[in-house]
Amino acid sequence: MTNPFMLPPTGFGPGSQPLDHQDEALEYMPLPQDMRTYSPRIPEIEDLGDADLTAAFALLELVAKAAEEVSVHGGTRQFDLAGLDAANRALIAETMGSGEVSAKVRAIPAIAVQESVFAGIWTLKSAKSDVIEVAAIPACITDAPFAPVRKALGKDAPRAPGVVNAPPLQIELADKSAAFTPEAELHVINLSLLPHTEEDLVWLDQAVGEGAVTILSRGYGNCRVTATAVPHVWRVQFFNSQDTLILDTFEVTKVPEVACAAPEDLSDSAKRLVNVLEAIR
Repeated sequence: MTNPFMLPPTGFGPGSQPLDHQDEALEYMPLPQDMRTYSPRIPEIEDLGDADLTAAFALLELVAKAAEEVSVHGGTRQFDLAGLDAANRALIAETMGSGEVSAKVRAIPAIAVQESVFAGIWTLKSAKSDVIEVAAIPACITDAPFAPVRKALGKDAPRAPGVVNAPPLQIELADKSAAFTPEAELHVINLSLLPHTEEDLVWLDQAVGEGAVTILSRGYGNCRVTATAVPHVWRVQFFNSQDTLILDTFEVTKVPEVACAAPEDLSDSAKRLVNVLEAIR
């Protein structure tokens, strides 16, 4: 005979009680429905006809070798596309495609940076150049990212009545910036976990200014990385698939890791590029 104390109680738990008006009105945040998965990219080259594509294939082979070298030894390698004709450039553009990371460098001339579908292989275009660069992050992004587009006002930024917690954060960023060395550990201020007002955020934005580099990484949601006008200080903001800000930080570092390709990514890109070249020859 079953002991009644072993049976689950009735009249308890979800669904056991009638819904009242408030329960019926509950709305839940929609869950993500799609997930990105890797699928091989095979360039379509039928439209190129009988053009001689030897130069493009040779350059892409060098790019694959460079990716493997950089994955082991670091550094950067550049390949100039200036000497290629339209058909060879078209093959390279079709092979490279567009990856998840892009950047804008407001230099003279301005540079548009686009990661290819092969992580760590980038295309850089400006009024004076058109190159492929193989690197964890292109050199143009780390050369002078903190050149002020909008000057950092520091502690002299005009203070509105609602500014409460921002000034100590500005002092912390200024101290970490002044003491920064390449060997220094990453320092992060997570605004999402700290109490602050809207006026605090406006004041901080004026205090740190804006640098010359903006990076956008598109994956599940977006990550926006902006150089400030304070050396080694970056604003890193994560948005979910609903374009809602979910993480807002300052990072004191050479360049945030979220924008960089890892050595493993570069090694994998080298292998995948070789496979693609074998498939389209």
